[in-house]
Amino acid sequence: MAAVLDSVRAFFAPSTFTLDLENAGDVVARENLLDRVMGANRRKKSSEKLRRGRVPAEGLALVARDRAGHVIGTVRLWNIEAGVDRETRPVDALLLGPLAVDCAHEGKGVGSALMRAAILEAKKRGHGAILLVGDAPYYERFGFFAEKTRHLVMPGPLQRNRFLALELKDGWLDGAAGMIVASGRKLGQPPVAMAA
Repeated sequence: MAAVLDSVRAFFAPSTFTLDLENAGDVVARENLLDRVMGANRRKKSSEKLRRGRVPAEGLALVARDRAGHVIGTVRLWNIEAGVDRETRPVDALLLGPLAVDCAHEGKGVGSALMRAAILEAKKRGHGAILLVGDAPYYERFGFFAEKTRHLVMPGPLQRNRFLALELKDGWLDGAAGMIVASGRKLGQPPVAMAA
């Protein structure tokens, strides 16, 4: 019921934020926000191990800004391989996280807006699925469920009911099994040149 009330409040509230692509000038503000919201132990999580030393997927690092331009929310998606398919080919996917909103802006629709924008952009860019580790009651409203991850494993400790997936293309994770591994570009590597 609280989620419904938050959605109604956000719908009728005047827009107090905008969404934007993250830029290099947002790094310190993003990291400070994540430390405040998620605490110092955030770097010990299984998902963080997959992100360490990597850059987010192209065009999939988003921030929310207040009217003054300050970062009040963040979400990033990362290239991964979600195990292998039945023919033992790696299954390309995205790992979402972390999603964080400044405590002073909770309940204003910032997190929902970031989620919807990230999902839409990932779909527009042709990605097949998004995985995450998070609270099922929150993420189920965006279409994330544990069913599609039942044969996948994250490195490190994991609560199975928090390991969720959303298929952007029907059947993308059918038959996917095995370990989640990072596959994105490493920090310091130049971007791959697009074919002309």
